[in-house]
Amino acid sequence: MHLMNVSIPLVVVLGVVAWIAWRFLGLRVWHAVICLLFGFFLAATSAAPEIRRLVAVIVESLSSGQS
Repeated sequence: MHLMNVSIPLVVVLGVVAWIAWRFLGLRVWHAVICLLFGFFLAATSAAPEIRRLVAVIVESLSSGQS
C-alpha cells in the first residue's frame, strides 16, 4: 500500500480553510460537526481507499505541476 506523504500538511490546510469558513463565511458550529461526522463515517466505508487514492492523485498532480 502506498502511503500519502502529505496527510499532515493537507490536514493543516483543510483546518485553515474550515477556520476561514467559520470566521468569515458564517459557518456554524453545527455545520462543522455534521461535516466532521460525515467524514468520520465515510472513512469507515468501502469508499475510503478510493477517496484516498483520488486525493493522492490530485495532490501529486498539483505538486508536480508547480515544479
